Amino acid sequence: MLLASMPYDDRKAKKKVKLWVLDHLNKEYGMVEEDFVSAEIEVVPAGPAREVGFDRSMIGAYGQDDRICAFTCIKAITEIGIPKRTAIALVIDKEEIGSDGPTSIKSRFLEEVFSFLLELKEPDYPDRKLRRALSATYAISSDVNGAVNPMYKDVHELQNAARLGLGICLTKYTGSGGKYSSNDASAEFMAVIRRTLNGAGIPWQTGELGKVDEGGGGTIAKFLAEHNMDVVDAGPALLSMHSPMEISSKADIWSTYGAYKAFYEMKG
Repeated sequence: MLLASMPYDDRKAKKKVKLWVLDHLNKEYGMVEEDFVSAEIEVVPAGPAREVGFDRSMIGAYGQDDRICAFTCIKAITEIGIPKRTAIALVIDKEEIGSDGPTSIKSRFLEEVFSFLLELKEPDYPDRKLRRALSATYAISSDVNGAVNPMYKDVHELQNAARLGLGICLTKYTGSGGKYSSNDASAEFMAVIRRTLNGAGIPWQTGELGKVDEGGGGTIAKFLAEHNMDVVDAGPALLSMHSPMEISSKADIWSTYGAYKAFYEMKG
């Protein structure tokens, strides 16, 4: 990360390049050096998202994991009107560092939301009703998968890997070394999701996160499953995940939006 190389114009000053940077931040944002103690500064690629390919069928941008799923999820839930079942879009962070903290999926925020909804109908509800409501919930862990990269295809099990342009990817289980430290969606719930997507005419595919003992990864699905929810990971596949220029397919983004909308509109 390069911030500056020009020295501050003061012969008596020490650490002149650092002083130039601090002076710039102060003029632009009103910051002083002590503000770094409490600031949450993120240094990310500043370039805009770009269309990729002669046919402009793909999108190249930083941070599509997992903003791409947050966008499609929010777009879907804001367009469904009044659903047959209670619908929630929970957008959280800290997933890449273990889901710890008050804004992560391991916080009690989701339970507080369920508790608030139950209190609207029954102010002194018994605790078992909260547990039953969580247990009766269907959930999608909205997260991306890794698409096969022709330059590094050896890290994938090609018979069970996602490709760009084939629709939203259902990931039955994640983890590493096989299914270690992951949720494994039940056969029955996978059938529910398949039926829902097929009924809505949504293209979909399945895939895992790389070869056993070579690939791997985790999502928030296992934390949702601790509430006895039925949950599966589902989202677009990406090329060059976690790189400064991740690549997605426009068709997959559209498919993901349609899949989330169909999920929210399920009748039972």
